[in-house]
Amino acid sequence: MIDVKHKELKKWVKDMADLCKPDKVVLCDGTMAEKKRLEKEAFKTGELIELNQKELPGCVYHITAENDVARTEHLTFICTKSKKDAGSTNNWMAPDKAYAKAADIFRGSMKGRTMYVIPFSMGPVGSESSKIGVELTDSIYVVLNMRIMTRMGNKVLDVLGTDGEFTKCLHGKAELNVDKRLILHFPEDNAIWSVGSGYGGNVLLGKKCLSLRIGSYLAQKEGWLAEHMLVMGIEDPEGRVTYIAGAFPSACGKTNLAMLVPPEAMKNKGYKIWCVGDDIAWMRVKEDGALWAINPEAGFFGVAPGTNMKTNPNATLSVQKDSIHTNVLLRDDKTVWWEGHDDAPPKHGINWRGRDWHPGMKNEDGSTEYGAHPNSRFTAPITNCPVASDKIEDPRGVPISAFLFGGRRAQVAPLVYEAFNWQHGVFMGATMASELTAAQYGALGKVRRDPMAMLPFCGYDMVEYWKHWRSMGNRLMRPPRVFHVNWFNTDKSGKFIWPGFGDNLRVIEWIVRRCRYDVAAQESPIGYMPNPDDIDISGLDLPKAKMKQLLSVNKDIWMLELKSQKEFFKQFGKDLPDFIMEEHKALEKRIKAMG
Repeated sequence: MIDVKHKELKKWVKDMADLCKPDKVVLCDGTMAEKKRLEKEAFKTGELIELNQKELPGCVYHITAENDVARTEHLTFICTKSKKDAGSTNNWMAPDKAYAKAADIFRGSMKGRTMYVIPFSMGPVGSESSKIGVELTDSIYVVLNMRIMTRMGNKVLDVLGTDGEFTKCLHGKAELNVDKRLILHFPEDNAIWSVGSGYGGNVLLGKKCLSLRIGSYLAQKEGWLAEHMLVMGIEDPEGRVTYIAGAFPSACGKTNLAMLVPPEAMKNKGYKIWCVGDDIAWMRVKEDGALWAINPEAGFFGVAPGTNMKTNPNATLSVQKDSIHTNVLLRDDKTVWWEGHDDAPPKHGINWRGRDWHPGMKNEDGSTEYGAHPNSRFTAPITNCPVASDKIEDPRGVPISAFLFGGRRAQVAPLVYEAFNWQHGVFMGATMASELTAAQYGALGKVRRDPMAMLPFCGYDMVEYWKHWRSMGNRLMRPPRVFHVNWFNTDKSGKFIWPGFGDNLRVIEWIVRRCRYDVAAQESPIGYMPNPDDIDISGLDLPKAKMKQLLSVNKDIWMLELKSQKEFFKQFGKDLPDFIMEEHKALEKRIKAMG
């Protein structure tokens, strides 16, 4: 058995090994020698393929099972003693039942395999804002991903000491059978069990599982925030850096925003962007009364398709070395390709299913056979990013001046508007949404509400989560200002009006100036909005009429939006916090009063 000074850790590892019956148990030390040894072993078994080391030094390739290519939300459970504590938006299972059900799948599942013990820290090692976990896994792929995504190894054990608290994370591939797959969270036990999957979102247990589901539960209990947010620094022409955090549902350009490249007009002014994190933020109130954020992660676990030198040059450059490429196309020269890559598709390759592939290939049912799976991934160290912030390992973190909430709305939400106050900002976050289908002009598309982009990741009752957010405002002497942004307004022909990508910095400049009290705003029924001339559109082909459209509030459309919000609230019944309904009624009153 492993030699560690922490008695509880030692006993837990032994108990789990007795359950899973691995041939051996190996404690991971986080060294480069260990990485090389594990890669060599995985190359032999075919778990990994070594990529072209001249073109992609330090990079490897992996294919998951065909039935295991994304998070399985319907098999993801919050296991609390009371169902009410899990809330109406989560799947719930009683802890005793969950442990028993998973144990039946885990039992003996590691025979012939090695159990790896991964001590890891979410956040800088030793920071008061960080949390320690230990993941047990029978997957070398998981070990190597956790090396990138967390701080792991001996240095974590040193901080854990003989009796430190840690999250117990057990993962096993078992048979990779979707009928024997469970992702279980036990907030009251500070434990996570994941079995039957090999896909990163289900098995890198420091990521969504600990950093958000368990993290949000701990945050509410301990008085901080664990959020599905990017953190970025905006350096202005005077060299001052303003840090903002932003929550966006999927397909809204969150990673692109976190590391955007300023357009020429902004670059010439002297603006620079610094990426602190692209996905998760842990935030605490410090003695100065401000909210300070760390990125608990140490890497990017990003979607590959659509990533290129136009959409996200910094992400594209980040994956050129020491990265893991999962479920993308393997070219004949041992480099990789995906749909939306800068290069044209190769004439031949091995696709995400392990099949010979060529452009235009069809499936058995006549549909397109993709080279890369639409949810194929890259795992890359954040230090690879050309605009990685020098604050990433700062144990204190960075002070947050603004929150951005965003969504994909064709007509409802203007380009940008600011909350009247903290409570109104919480309401804005609680009602944020994206349209899943293109909206016809003059009508709403199909809307998915995703409060604070946390609907799949909040580890407890969403109603209590909103109350926690509101209460955090009472503790802040310098609360972040709250803004809503929408890069996706369309004209009558369905074309995007705003150019997006790097040009989003033009909007963020206004936000930064608002945080610094450098610019005024005009009051509207939905919040404070920019005077059109206060957003720098130099160099853009954007007529004033279009700018006016981007900053307009349509009474009829907002009446439909209010109705849609009310429908969403129904699922919470009488538990819906009074302040949410107060804000909704106040908004309705202001909209009805419009001319």
